[in-house]
Amino acid sequence: MTQEATTQETILIWGAGAIGGTLGAYFARAGEDVLLVDIVEPHVDAMNRDGLLIEGPVETFRQPVRAVTPEGVVGTFKRIILAVKAHHTRDAVRDLAPHLAEDGSVLSAQNGLNEIVIAEEIGAERTVGCFVNFGADWLEPGRILFGNRATVAVGELDGSTTERLRDYHRLLSIFEPKAVLTDNIWGYLWGKLGYGAILFATALTNGSMSENLASARHFPVFRELGREVMATAKARGVTPLGFNGFDPDAFMPGAGEAAAHGSVDAMAEFNRHTAKTHSGIWRDLAVRKRKTEVDAQIAIIATLAREAGIATPAIDTLVTLIHDIEDGRREQSWETLDLLLDTCNSTSTTAALS
Repeated sequence: MTQEATTQETILIWGAGAIGGTLGAYFARAGEDVLLVDIVEPHVDAMNRDGLLIEGPVETFRQPVRAVTPEGVVGTFKRIILAVKAHHTRDAVRDLAPHLAEDGSVLSAQNGLNEIVIAEEIGAERTVGCFVNFGADWLEPGRILFGNRATVAVGELDGSTTERLRDYHRLLSIFEPKAVLTDNIWGYLWGKLGYGAILFATALTNGSMSENLASARHFPVFRELGREVMATAKARGVTPLGFNGFDPDAFMPGAGEAAAHGSVDAMAEFNRHTAKTHSGIWRDLAVRKRKTEVDAQIAIIATLAREAGIATPAIDTLVTLIHDIEDGRREQSWETLDLLLDTCNSTSTTAALS
């Protein structure tokens, strides 16, 4: 890769896994100038040699792309899409910062509240929020499963509408024609945190997402996790938004049990119709045998909740159980999920949040 091979108008995608790789392949196929960056050398080699294979029920195609490891990036870029795992965000931003043009910005195509970390490193004025919920899995070097379409949204952190926001929306619309340009990106992100906490719980077993969500016995787990996240969002003055079956209002303090049942049922139904049957968290634990994003995505909620005086026993137990699996102290099983159920049944979470 030479200096002449890229310009400031090149779209730099930092992290070419499930999310970044899928977006990059669609952008490149549409004629956008894209450079993919990834730390996995065999993945980079495969993409440069054979192209990037996107496969699954949505669409299957092989797209020629350009890819480098971080050491191979040359020059500066106005548009950088960050798509690394949440717990790698700060290090990744520090690595990419020298390649961010003075008038450039970083868009967080990740899970969690990574916009906070990015803004701490490069400034809120250079950070753009993004919400992605489509199903995708990195299968092996040069190969990604695109399991299902789902909501995609983009927004400035301060709710304004800018030219760069319109451009990012244009790009994301190449991939998802129904992509949303929003003035409430924090609402989407906090909605995703509620949904994400529930998905982390499904990773405690080897059952599919829909199997877990359809388990009537474990409904209290999903309800209490949703309630703790929504109570924290409310305390921070955020109005969470719903998507793909998740209804934030159903988990708000004072909401009835029937509403939560309806939302959990809707999430189960949504996840029955995807080739991505298990969450990325499950895949990290069961297949890739690596640390998950639990601290960066879920434990941070408990920290923010404590600042607001809100107890989070369900979240605290969930984080502990995920760490137990990561470190080999427990196995993924229904019995492990039962431990979280015990917490939800034996605490006064519902009363405390009402």
